[in-house]
Amino acid sequence: MASLFDDPEPPAAPEGGTPLAERIRPDALSGYVGQEHLLGPGKALRVAIENDRVPSMILWGPPGVGKTTLARIIARTTASAFLTFSAVLSGIKELRDVMARAESARRQGRKTILFVDEIHRFNKAQQDAFLPFVEKGSITLVGATTENPSFEVISALLSRVRVFVLEALPDDAIRTLLARAAETEGCRASDEARAAIVKIANGDARTACNVLEIAARSSEGGAEIGVDRVEEIVQRKVLLYDKTGEEHYNIISAVHKSIRNSDADAALYWVARMIEAGEDPLYVVRRLVRFASEDIGLANPSALRVALDAKESVRFLGMPEAGVALAQCVIYLAASPKSNSAYTAYASAMEAARETRAEPAPLHLRNAPTRLMKALDYGKGYAYAHDLDAGVADMECLPDTLAGRRFYRGKDIGEESGIIRRLEAFRRRKKPPAPSPGPGDTADP
Repeated sequence: MASLFDDPEPPAAPEGGTPLAERIRPDALSGYVGQEHLLGPGKALRVAIENDRVPSMILWGPPGVGKTTLARIIARTTASAFLTFSAVLSGIKELRDVMARAESARRQGRKTILFVDEIHRFNKAQQDAFLPFVEKGSITLVGATTENPSFEVISALLSRVRVFVLEALPDDAIRTLLARAAETEGCRASDEARAAIVKIANGDARTACNVLEIAARSSEGGAEIGVDRVEEIVQRKVLLYDKTGEEHYNIISAVHKSIRNSDADAALYWVARMIEAGEDPLYVVRRLVRFASEDIGLANPSALRVALDAKESVRFLGMPEAGVALAQCVIYLAASPKSNSAYTAYASAMEAARETRAEPAPLHLRNAPTRLMKALDYGKGYAYAHDLDAGVADMECLPDTLAGRRFYRGKDIGEESGIIRRLEAFRRRKKPPAPSPGPGDTADP
């Protein structure tokens, strides 16, 4: 009877049998393709595997780059038992059972590699349960994840494992795997068809194999697979993008930083990547609205209006028609002069509000709608700026403990230059310059 912890049988292909991706899976490092930065001659991970000194580790990388394959090769090369554990199918009780088996095997001199696919799906209690067994060496834990372990794996476990970053496979590696897959499947594909599959795969070996397999099985009489057949099967390239995962934040960060660097072309590309991958355009435009204030601000106050107009275009037109409005907004923001002075001014004011005593508003700034409030000097000394020739009163508007504090320090760029000059003029009117020292007077140093 199969155990919950036995190595699972490969899933059945759509027409029965073992999937092509499983059939070409190598069982030794000599057949492994890609990840030369980790497994090339003399690299640390390869040396550790060949010398049977493999640490517990987490393999972090996008789908289809060989995480599971590498875990199996490690187990085979080190003559270890290979057990798998599922966050979906198993709980703490099952985990303790498999750990007890691994501990028993360790006492008999046998090593166990416990492979945990999608380790980011395990909750904190499940991850905590691994700790004592990893520390004792009862198991060598090999976790695999497509998500950033810094956010998804508890720090106690993360400190006890090595994290190896696997990269999307280069096109040459995908071409090598396609040649191996075509030979295994007994099919032929034109150069144009293979080039199309490489493009569609986007560094994912499993996707490449699946497309080739479906194309081969849907071609009549073993005919050569043409590019038309490939395009018929996959009508749209699958873009690496997870609306709830790390890549989502990586790409929106690329949008923001490209616009900040006034690179309209890069910003347009990253926005297009998000939209084509199915991102909500309102999410994108919300970030553009934020950018207009945070990074352009007073250097070009019209940028905020442009971003808000783009938001209304998305709501009114919907996609794909509103894509042009998004592009117009991105280009405008990239071309605008940049200033983060409003952002830093607000951050400075927030820090003061949080870190200093919550002083009451000065009496002269308070309204006095009742007789009692007037008797308590509410509003006393307030000067109505509109009645003054200078248009500004010599009146402190901050609490005594913050008097004279400057939060806004503008940048002499774009329209903000005029704002700086006007504010400085207002300050000078509030406090006229001291008279020049007369004969016998000593000027302050």
